[in-house]
Amino acid sequence: MTWETLQIVIVLALTVVVFGGMVKELIAPDILAMCAVAFLLALGILKSKEVLSVFSNSAPITVGCLFVLSAALERTGVIDSLAQVIARVKWRSPMHALGVVMLIAMVLSAFVNNTPIVVILTPVVISLAHSVGQTPSKMLIPLSFATILGGTCTLIGTSTNILVDGVVQNLHLPAFGLFEITPFGLVYAVIGIAYLYLFGQHLLPDRTTLSDTLIDLSHRKFLTEVLVPHDSPLIGKTLAEAGISRKRGHHVVDVIRDDASIDPEHGEPKLRAGDRLVLRTSVAEFVGLRNGGDVKFEASAHELEPIATRDVRMMEGIVGPRSSLVNQRVGDLNLRRLYDTYILAIHRQNENLHTKLDQVRLQFGDTLLLEGPGAGLKRLFDRQELINLTEVTALPFRRSKAWIAIVATVAVIVLSAFEALPITSTALIAAALVVALGCLNAEEAYKAIHWPILMLIFGMLALGVAMEKTGAAEMVVHALVSSVGVLGPWVVLSLIYLITSILTEFISNNAAAILLTPIGIGIAQQMGVDPRPFAVAVMFAASASFATPIGYQTNTFVYGAGGYKFTDFTRVGLPLNITLWIVASFVIPIFWPLTLPAH
Repeated sequence: MTWETLQIVIVLALTVVVFGGMVKELIAPDILAMCAVAFLLALGILKSKEVLSVFSNSAPITVGCLFVLSAALERTGVIDSLAQVIARVKWRSPMHALGVVMLIAMVLSAFVNNTPIVVILTPVVISLAHSVGQTPSKMLIPLSFATILGGTCTLIGTSTNILVDGVVQNLHLPAFGLFEITPFGLVYAVIGIAYLYLFGQHLLPDRTTLSDTLIDLSHRKFLTEVLVPHDSPLIGKTLAEAGISRKRGHHVVDVIRDDASIDPEHGEPKLRAGDRLVLRTSVAEFVGLRNGGDVKFEASAHELEPIATRDVRMMEGIVGPRSSLVNQRVGDLNLRRLYDTYILAIHRQNENLHTKLDQVRLQFGDTLLLEGPGAGLKRLFDRQELINLTEVTALPFRRSKAWIAIVATVAVIVLSAFEALPITSTALIAAALVVALGCLNAEEAYKAIHWPILMLIFGMLALGVAMEKTGAAEMVVHALVSSVGVLGPWVVLSLIYLITSILTEFISNNAAAILLTPIGIGIAQQMGVDPRPFAVAVMFAASASFATPIGYQTNTFVYGAGGYKFTDFTRVGLPLNITLWIVASFVIPIFWPLTLPAH
């Protein structure tokens, strides 16, 4: 086997390993992609200049700038203002409310990154659902799906569209216009919204949220802090030996000793003089404890002295996409000291975790059930590490700067639409202006960029370079053409859409788009037909992720917030995927004929 042939084998095998790893979620997709690039560099299949060339690709730069622009709209309260309008309306029926919410979300996501839209609207929709007598699970999947459909209506609606356009330009084909995909996108979105409104609603489940999974919440209304005095006979005893246990109705959530927190669930610490115990109990139970109603003490003196009793609240929060809590161990968060707040339970992928919470590493989309005083919870949510699902919070928006963010966004749309400047230039100028003029500070701007997504894009672009350089891509194209080319370009177009749609359900939509766009274009060129409809098929199919909660970030977010099961997405989303596949197969060739244009 020659070195040239071996390179093809290595690149194809590595591609399979990368996508298999993404499906299995062995490690983060961006790390997996960059490890593949490092491996290709080490073997000499890729040169340094070739890897560095992908970092000059305009598509990821545009995506990063649009992240900043979306964050400016979010931080100045533009999106929140629309959310508040939705929250204040007195809706006639749940169906009416759902229809309007989906339409608003769809229009917004055509021009703004859809993740912040879903993040901001989720607590609004939960509150709205309760106000119209509906469970949130009936409305959160439609919210996510509507933003995905809206993102297909313009070139800047989603990063996938921009990436496909970038690959198209790298292959020396004409760039897509800002509104070139809009006519088909509107057909696509209207059919999707109609399906959700008329049929999908009946397939959506009634799911309870995390706070409903705990029993007898009414009996856990207070946190009480008590002191072990120096003359207490409890000194030297464990909590169980002292009679302070859940069986007696007294749950010790924290033991504070010399300003250090001791987890009472591990090690059964023996009490010392000066220890402070934080109990979750009712007032009646506390009085019973103090007066010895349930617990027998060895002396007549008060073994425990009350220090403070505080009203507490129970609230749900979800770990957001840019939260610094991601991948941190619960035991290292120090929430007890910083906010007087305790995590009662964690919801992840249909699992409610009530025990050994300190060892859990948080992930994006985890829903936390929190208990603590209102002031402490407010401080926690104001840091924006968690999104409050229990109530809509009023954050200190920079509303006086809202007009700047709006003007910058409109300028990007108008200048790009009339091709006065390339979209990368307009997005870069707009991103710089919203930071320079105070819509965001520098830290917020850097935090707004989803770096894992950008690094995944760069890694997959480098893998694409390797496939092109070694001839692996050409080999795949030839194999596919020889296998299915006889079926005709229309059938092949439909198959390209179907393969992309299936792949994007299990791996990143951006990774699927980067891999399959050059393959689809290569197949079209081999068959002697126009490659543009094939690029469009990949563009739309890579965004059409409805059948699983892991294929698209907004699905992952509402997965925890709505208390869904994995199969809920399949039940509602799979028929939508099939419907849109059929629509795309027939309608794409109408807007972009398969025959080569006459010169």
